[in-house]
Parts: sequence; C-alpha cells; structure tokens
Amino acid sequence: MSKWETPLTERYWQEVGGTLIPEFPAVLRGPGKARRLLDAIIVPDGPFERRHATQVDIQGKDVIVVQTKARRLGMPVMGQALFSIRLMEPFRPASIRSVVICTKGDAALEPLLAEHGIELVVYDDAQQHYAADARSSRG
Repeated sequence: MSKWETPLTERYWQEVGGTLIPEFPAVLRGPGKARRLLDAIIVPDGPFERRHATQVDIQGKDVIVVQTKARRLGMPVMGQALFSIRLMEPFRPASIRSVVICTKGDAALEPLLAEHGIELVVYDDAQQHYAADARSSRG
C-alpha cells in the first residue's frame, strides 16, 4: 500500500475493529503466476490488533477484504474488489465481505459495485489532503 492509502485503510479498521492483516498474500508467486497482495484483510471478530498473515488462521472466520485507492472510484479497484473475493475462497473463511475505500465516489460505477455486493466507503474529506500532499512532493 502507499503512504496515502495506508491511512485510509487504517481509518476504516479503526471504525470496524477486529484484527487487521495488511498486504495479505492471496496468491504466492510460483511457476506461471505472480504474487497477489490484497491491501488488507480484517477479521472483525478478532482482537483489535495488527497481525501478519502467517499469524492468523482465517479458515472458518468472517473476513472483510479491503481494497483502497486514494482517489476517485475507478474500474481497476472495482476489479480488485470483485476478484479478491474469489482469491480468498481457498482460505475457506466462513464469509467474505469486500470493501472498496476511496476518496471520491462515481455515480456511474457505484451501482455496479452494489450489484455484486461490494461495499463502498468514501472518505471525501481526505481527498484534498492527499492532493495537496502530492502536489507538494512534486516540488
């Protein structure tokens, strides 16, 4: 995750609680396949703590898959949220919720997320902060 996306993911985690597993390795690198990291997994019924993926067994537990972009909702993050659900199935959680976090919604795309049961969280108050920070870092 980036320096702009991590605070958004952590903000959401603060709101829902549970165990945060950042950069969850849904697919390990191997012959013919690249490593796929999900921005985060949250086990909402777990203790409020940050853990590494190797420290938590998610089999049989409810999980929230989080994909975060510090910008407007777009099709790339929507695809990540949709297919993250499928990538999590081999871990055999009891249930999988998929959440997209961004800084601005999109009226044309939001209904498509809803059709697939993917939740959208918009932190629009963060958008100006990240845009200003990006401009200042460019010099």
